[in-house]
Amino acid sequence: MENFKRYAVYYAPEPGALANFAAAWLGWDPVLGVEVGHPDVPDLPFPVAQITETPRKYGFHGTLKPPFRLSGPLGALITDLEAFGRTHPPVVLDGLRLNQIGRFLALTPTGDLTSLERLAGNVVSALDAHRAPASEAELARRRAAGLTSRQEVLLAEWGYPYVMEEFKFHLTLSGKLTEDEAAATKTALAPILAPLLPTPFVIRDLCLFGEADDGRFHLVHRYTLSG
Repeated sequence: MENFKRYAVYYAPEPGALANFAAAWLGWDPVLGVEVGHPDVPDLPFPVAQITETPRKYGFHGTLKPPFRLSGPLGALITDLEAFGRTHPPVVLDGLRLNQIGRFLALTPTGDLTSLERLAGNVVSALDAHRAPASEAELARRRAAGLTSRQEVLLAEWGYPYVMEEFKFHLTLSGKLTEDEAAATKTALAPILAPLLPTPFVIRDLCLFGEADDGRFHLVHRYTLSG
């Protein structure tokens, strides 16, 4: 665990049909730390490997605290994650749906998102003492996307511009697509995903992920939300 160059706190589905399909779809299983063969999905605009190249290395996940370099020992982060889990309850949402966000496809939650947004904000703030300051190169890369004044403030404070009120929970399924490519991919994926999507959608734990030297993310441990 000490060998990972960055850590992140994610939601990742528990073992089951959705987790299995998502690992195959992306071609990377972060739990086992192995590449997985892609499924045969008819009527896609181009091969699965090409559609999923960008999100593959992260594994299937929803970001709660974005990747960061440690400012101190890993054990201190783990202690605080365990304590956080003991004081925060699971989050229960209506479900998940397949959605287009800008130029990529993702699963997004449905229903009242207040409890999820509160959880994410608390994760970001409660664990921030363990985040080493972002480097100038990291800051420049974030700014290259074009940030609002509020996002600039969040970047300076938390090392990432899309947290707190700018947070939008999603589980990425593709890289950037054109409108036609996104529509075709969504049409092909929808009937496969429909029976796999949970109702309700429950976040029962926080997942600590680590980034290896090759850029691939691995699940380190799950911390139960039992508050």
